Order: sequence, then structure tokens, then C-alpha cells
Amino acid sequence: MTSAAVEILGLGLGILGWVGVILACGLPMWQVSAFIDVNIVVAQTIWEGLWMNCVVQSTGQMQCKVYDSILALPPEVQAGRALTVIVALLGLVALMVTVVGAQCTNCIRPGKMKSRIVIAGGAIYILCGVLVLVPLCWFANIVISDFYDPTVPPSQKREMGAALYIGWAATALLLFGGCLICCCSCSQRDETSFPVKYSAPRRPTSNGEYDKKNYV
Repeated sequence: MTSAAVEILGLGLGILGWVGVILACGLPMWQVSAFIDVNIVVAQTIWEGLWMNCVVQSTGQMQCKVYDSILALPPEVQAGRALTVIVALLGLVALMVTVVGAQCTNCIRPGKMKSRIVIAGGAIYILCGVLVLVPLCWFANIVISDFYDPTVPPSQKREMGAALYIGWAATALLLFGGCLICCCSCSQRDETSFPVKYSAPRRPTSNGEYDKKNYV
């Protein structure tokens, strides 16, 4: 019962991480304009994401525009698009695989195959966390490098947006949830890997000897 609860906890964390990746992928706040000028009053704020950029006016109005050309985008944006979409699809696959092999479902009979399927689901969750970590760290490295680069004008300097932090939190949930699923399934498989031998009680026959069919 304890291993089943840990497995459900890992599955829940994996689902939360998967939803977080989808949310981070859709948000336009991967990098935002940095306020480093002397003037505190700023007329507009610029948000830049994987799919669109937005301009938020000081009055509260917001205008967003989807990128026109895919090939004209920077390489980090193209890689971020591809990897986040792949992670979204792999997260769905990991969810289905883990549910099929989970202890709380009866899709497959209990045994080694069931444990291996759950381990595969946990491994896919871990792979999702590693893949989504690549564009997040890439974006953060570019933003930090440009911010401290004296040749970049202050108006073009950016800061890390909320989508990056959501993506990092989702990565932690995916990695932790996948590790819980794999560790729980491995321990369960080790417990059930020892063969159990049964032997029938030996009963003497009419001539005083033991019947050989009672031996297993």
C-alpha cells in the first residue's frame, strides 16, 4: 500500500510538471524588458515568448503579435518551440504508460512486465524534464549575457520572465516525479523477484513409505 501511494504521488507530480511545461510554452513572458534607466515612469513593457511578443502599455492595454516567419526566428526560439512541443507530447505518452502499469489499475496482470511498464513511464518523465531544461537554460544564459554586455543598448536589455521560473518548477516536478515512480517500481520488483516454493505435506502410504507424488 505504501509503494502504491508513492507511485500515485510520483504520477501526480509528473502530471503537474507536464501541465507546467504546457503553461510555460504558451506564456509570452520568456524574457521581459529590463527597467535600468534613471526614469522610473515607463510607458510600455515588452514581453517576448516562443510564439508571440506583447507590448503592455502603462494604461493596462496589451497588444500581442504572433511571429510572422518561423525561419527568421533566433535559434534559441526555434529550439524552444521544438523541445517544448516534444515534451508536451512525451508527457502525454508518459501519463498513459504509467497509468497502464500502475498498481492501482488492472490493465495488466501484476508481475515483472507491469513493473517494467511503470519504470518506462517514469523514465519518460525524467526525459521530459531533461529536454525542457535545455531551452530554459539557453534563454537564461542569453538574457544574462546580454544584460551584462556593455555593447547592448539599455533599451534592448532583457530580464528573465515568469515563464522561465514556471518552466524550472515544472522541470523539478517532472524529475522528482519520474524518480519516485522508477524507485517505487524497482523496489516492488525486487520484493516480488524471489520465487516461492510450495511443498505438499508428506503422507505415508499403506505400506509405510512416502508417496513420491507429494514431493515438489
